[in-house]
Amino acid sequence: MQKRLFLTGVAAVTIFAIPNFVFAQDAGNAQVQGPPAGNFAPSSETPGAAKPLPEVQVIQQNPKPPTPRKKIAARPKPKPVPAIATTPAPMPAEVPLVGKDELPSAVGTATAVKMSPIGGSEIPLDKVPGAVSTVSSSEIARQHSDYVGDALAAQVPGIILSDLQGNAFQTNIDYRGFNSSPVDGVPQGLAVYQNGVRINEAFGDTVNYDFLPTVAINSMTIMSGNPVFGLNAIGGSLSIDMKDGFTYQGFEADARFGSYGRAQGSVQDGMRFGNWATYIALEDIHDDGFRQFGTSDIRRMYADVGVRDIGSEFHLNFTGADNKVGVAAASPVELLDQGWGDVFTTPQSTTNQMEMVALNGRVKASDTVDISGVAYYRHFNQQHVDGNLSNGTPCPILPGGELGACFGNLDGSEVLLQDTNGNNIILPPGTGSLAEIDRTSINSNSFGGSLQAVNKARLFDHRNQFLVGGSIDHGEVEFRSSAELATTGPGFIVNGGLGFVGAVGTGCDLANPADEADGCTPNGTTNTADIGPVSVKTRNTYYGLYFADTFDATDRLTLTVGGRFNVANIQISDQTGLASELNSDSTYWRFNPMVGGTYKLFDGISIYTSYSEANRAPVAAELACADPNNPCLLPSFLTSDPPLKQVVSHTVEAGLRGEKTNILSAQKIAWSAGYFRTLNTNDITNITSAITGRSSFANAGDTLRQGLEIQINYWSGSLFAYMGYNFIDATFQNDLTLSSTFSPSADADGNIFVHPGDRLPGVPAHKFKAGFDYGLTPRWRFGADLIAASDQIFFGDESNQNKPLGGYAKVNLHTSYDVTDHVQIYGLVDNLFDAHYGVYGTYFDVAASNDTFGTAFLDPRSTVPAPPITAYGGVKVRF
Repeated sequence: MQKRLFLTGVAAVTIFAIPNFVFAQDAGNAQVQGPPAGNFAPSSETPGAAKPLPEVQVIQQNPKPPTPRKKIAARPKPKPVPAIATTPAPMPAEVPLVGKDELPSAVGTATAVKMSPIGGSEIPLDKVPGAVSTVSSSEIARQHSDYVGDALAAQVPGIILSDLQGNAFQTNIDYRGFNSSPVDGVPQGLAVYQNGVRINEAFGDTVNYDFLPTVAINSMTIMSGNPVFGLNAIGGSLSIDMKDGFTYQGFEADARFGSYGRAQGSVQDGMRFGNWATYIALEDIHDDGFRQFGTSDIRRMYADVGVRDIGSEFHLNFTGADNKVGVAAASPVELLDQGWGDVFTTPQSTTNQMEMVALNGRVKASDTVDISGVAYYRHFNQQHVDGNLSNGTPCPILPGGELGACFGNLDGSEVLLQDTNGNNIILPPGTGSLAEIDRTSINSNSFGGSLQAVNKARLFDHRNQFLVGGSIDHGEVEFRSSAELATTGPGFIVNGGLGFVGAVGTGCDLANPADEADGCTPNGTTNTADIGPVSVKTRNTYYGLYFADTFDATDRLTLTVGGRFNVANIQISDQTGLASELNSDSTYWRFNPMVGGTYKLFDGISIYTSYSEANRAPVAAELACADPNNPCLLPSFLTSDPPLKQVVSHTVEAGLRGEKTNILSAQKIAWSAGYFRTLNTNDITNITSAITGRSSFANAGDTLRQGLEIQINYWSGSLFAYMGYNFIDATFQNDLTLSSTFSPSADADGNIFVHPGDRLPGVPAHKFKAGFDYGLTPRWRFGADLIAASDQIFFGDESNQNKPLGGYAKVNLHTSYDVTDHVQIYGLVDNLFDAHYGVYGTYFDVAASNDTFGTAFLDPRSTVPAPPITAYGGVKVRF
């Protein structure tokens, strides 16, 4: 043990000095999904082997005679499944419903599912009246995933990744047409929890998945149609449960190197000391990126200290990250034809820092009642730098003849820009077209907690689980933005230094004949510039009260009913003293019901159906940017706003699922097929502005997302194989007139016309996933994964008048070889056939680009290119 402590300390110090060893294993992990990442012997037991687990009582089991508590720990374990000739692929194991929040693991399915964000509410999967998909730590290890989205996209049929930022650590997770994104301004449609803590950030409900060390993740479960998970669960919820010293024991390291300067390492160590347990994981990743200026430096960690006794368990954990990513965003398609890694306007970078402390606890109040809860504090700081085109233009200041900077607002007013000291910005003689560097900063502190009681007493002599709980989440944010006028250089580089724009400018006299010919004549009035600086404070407080009851009406029929009452209060306060119109205090509230049931047709086959509602309140970033006459450069500039209505979803689901296991032959098949339909009322959409880079938010009527999902997973000896398919018809349901100035189909006023049935942008109608993993020998494994998606509509082409962004298919390979019982080497190839395709598409201002950079672009389409073929090699060590 002293040796392990020493090794852990050395690795923890070294990993944050240079990208080096990362230690990774799943020894002792109760969750097993897919084949093991390697077959070398762990410190406690063989990975991937079906681990005998303590027997537990759930509401669907037959009651058993009470057992004295002091004998629970000594209860004998079931005999393990016999081994076969070759190393068997693991089969899902039953998960105890005691201790820390634990979710079961099978590829794409779970044996028990939490019905609320915090633990203690688990019920068997075949009692859940909706779609559920789970990805476990062993599946993350199988794919060697270093980003949450990659692990989910490979396995969950309804998930696809898009990329507005142009960086692999900042991608959006799209689930059935609903987004979970790190980018402010993207409507957030998933409620995301880490160990029961809501991690949607306070300002824009964004989710920064780059903060989570993937080596420390125990399981991820995505569920639809359950409003108990609170605000933003209109598309579903994602629960991420981390490892601890009870679920993981051992010491592992992993070092990886490869294409585009990739060098990364991680370390994890879990130990148990009687009733106490500790766990720590650290990851350090450096990647130069395949695009210009796309360097990423990711440093993140997770640590947990836990203690358990008969009838109680508590965990104190910490998550921290310090990340800097180069975000290249979309590039004109004509520029990408010249070079797949070329970037349009730079600098573009984001620096994210986060620290979170959480306390989780669970107490058995009686033989049938469990009480559990979580409390947390979270600090988040983001600095964003973005070089852009500018609508500012050089103009002579009469009568002095000096060269100033004029800006035309959408309301028709002309502003002679001043600096932050109130002086006219004077440009150097001969200054040509202007650009600008926009900067934003977000500093937020949030805290809150949840408390829940679960009663599993029989009701009318039938098995029953009743849960009731409440939560409060409070956030305080300081938001600032500024614009610095700039010139341009070769390679679309934006160079600052011409002055930061102040809050106000001098009005221009357009009636002066000389002004029309020569520039801007000050007329003595004071106007606010659309690109002036902003400083606001926001406070948001979310309250929730929820309940859910799962009742076994018969041995085959289970009924579920529940709901949640949400209250959201959002306050915005201007700090400059010059924009009192930003001040607002908005409150939204709603009760969201759910009802559903499951019926066991045969042993191993059941059907499910449900109806549910959920709501998403507008966030501060949307409320303060809802005026089309004062658009925002998201996530930069906030303006006064008309009120926005909250989004309400109405979801219907129905499906079948089943599984069949042959223990003697080590074979198992699990499958599911389902239909879903979600109607959103008062959906919020992002509307582009005639001012380059600006946009605003508006309620855009109803939108519909409906479709089918199929998933099959198969285990046989050393073979694991899977297949998933998703079809979604995501459409507008109303006639709309939207501003899309740069769309080729826009009319003379810059508008496009949307009709019912037009497809939502960015949502492929078809998604297909398939893959396998096979043990060629007891020490050598090989596997491949296919991800394919059909075309998608460009953002800005909501009327569906233009050519869509093309579909794609890519193949990834992975292999590993166990050199010894403690050393493994592995290799990865992503995008084997070097497919070139886009993962996000929009339009840009061709005329402004040609004027500013002297280009000759004709095509207004711009896309974010997907990474080309990449290869990595690594070594993994275990003690």
